[in-house]
Amino acid sequence: MTHGNRRPQVCVLGSAEPGSKAYELAGEAGELLARSGLTVISGCGSPATRVAAERAQAAGGVVVSIIPSADMPGPEWPATVVIPCGMGDARNLLMALAGDACIVIGGRAGTISEVCLAWLHHRPLLPLVGCGGWSDSLVQNPPDERGNSPILPWDSVQALETQLRALGLLDSHGRSKFT
Repeated sequence: MTHGNRRPQVCVLGSAEPGSKAYELAGEAGELLARSGLTVISGCGSPATRVAAERAQAAGGVVVSIIPSADMPGPEWPATVVIPCGMGDARNLLMALAGDACIVIGGRAGTISEVCLAWLHHRPLLPLVGCGGWSDSLVQNPPDERGNSPILPWDSVQALETQLRALGLLDSHGRSKFT
């Protein structure tokens, strides 16, 4: 995968509650992305996507947050760049398109819509498995039969790093090829 001068971007989609294994792994995923030099795209609207953004920022990473409202959030919002699109749920298309790949954690209806849009636009999907939620069934039940993009499951941050490497987003040392 060639990116030229652009830093590769990975979307974090989904939902998981604080204290759950999925929530903890979301935070670890955000930190991994930042340490690896990948830009994190996160709506920061669910606890899981917010903790991924917070941990990515704490690790010195770049976080872009595309939010549904037209209003800027307060200064505590965990993002380097905020894009208030004013599109409500239609912003799910922007989230699906903004990444070179999409990490899927747990999830509810909004996550399903983002995943289907990412699938339609050939974005690789990286579902967290073994922690509950909609992402658990994505490997066995893709959005449809077309095989539009790879579905690469992970159950630990080490497995996520392996999958990001398989997609060509990280080199053999676990770094973005841009950095």
